[in-house]
Amino acid sequence: MMRLPEFDYRAPDSAEEVSRILAGEGPRAMIVAGGTDLWPNMKRKHQQPKVVVALRKVKGLRESANGAGLSLGAGVTLNEIAAAPSAEGHDALRRAAAQVATPLLRNAATIGGNVCLDTRCTYYDQNEEWRRSIDFCMKAEGERCWVAPSSPKCLAISSTDCAPALIALGAEVDLVSAAEGERSVALEDLYKNDGIFYLKRKPDEVLTTVRVPALTGWRSTYWKLRRRGSIDFPVLGVAAAMKMSGDSVEELRLVLGAVSSRPILATDAAGKLIGQVPTDELIAEVAEDCAKLAKPMDNSDFTLYWRKAVVQPYVRGVLKQLRGDDPEGFSTLLRRAALAVPS
Repeated sequence: MMRLPEFDYRAPDSAEEVSRILAGEGPRAMIVAGGTDLWPNMKRKHQQPKVVVALRKVKGLRESANGAGLSLGAGVTLNEIAAAPSAEGHDALRRAAAQVATPLLRNAATIGGNVCLDTRCTYYDQNEEWRRSIDFCMKAEGERCWVAPSSPKCLAISSTDCAPALIALGAEVDLVSAAEGERSVALEDLYKNDGIFYLKRKPDEVLTTVRVPALTGWRSTYWKLRRRGSIDFPVLGVAAAMKMSGDSVEELRLVLGAVSSRPILATDAAGKLIGQVPTDELIAEVAEDCAKLAKPMDNSDFTLYWRKAVVQPYVRGVLKQLRGDDPEGFSTLLRRAALAVPS
């Protein structure tokens, strides 16, 4: 049985106090929200903080508001998001939250925790004994990336479902530091393409709020690929938000998840549909461009070749759904496409 190591537990009641603890303790301290990621990682000794700073008592983190846009405290649970009616244009977030893990875990998991979720890799997400047997990896205690031994950086993949959806919706996050105050950053700018240093959050900053703008006239969705119908992390996520003007696409944001160390905003690919009628031919061209952007590595479920090949049918399905086609029909087509590609 894997057990949690000993640690000092603190539960302050303000984000500023959390920040002061992080600044004072340095790398010895880590934040915990729902704990669905940190506790298992600590049991496997991926992370070994001496001080765990809980957010459960921080005022305002469980509050949400849906007025001129959507404001979510970082402590709002994924089940609360999945169960709430979606405002116009925000359906991608509800769909993403509803597909994370299981209802039990979604009752604990928070939106802030999912946005900041640790990257994953077959060689990393194992117990300590397994990792020691291969001499560890650079993400924890080792010096080499076992996915690509000559790589100068870690290639663990982004595994958050909500971040691609939120990026497609143009979300921002608020970060609080006791020393430097509060700042807002577009969610797409929070991430770096590095499996270890994947967040641009400063060491003493606390993510407090996720804000989604009002999206009147928009449609959005999120499709997730995983081996099982629940529990599993994504091996591909596709999120999109589209605004139509008559029969033409006025605006489009298209995001790929789980094919890199950060969510990929496919701006140039999406741009091919701006001002155009979304015909099958144009949608197929955009899907092909997205597949070129996807850089899956041999560090997750299924083979990397299959994961790259299935990007095209998923992007086509997402865009056709937003165009107004029947999404249920595409579920059958996707299953057929999946069976046609060796896994």
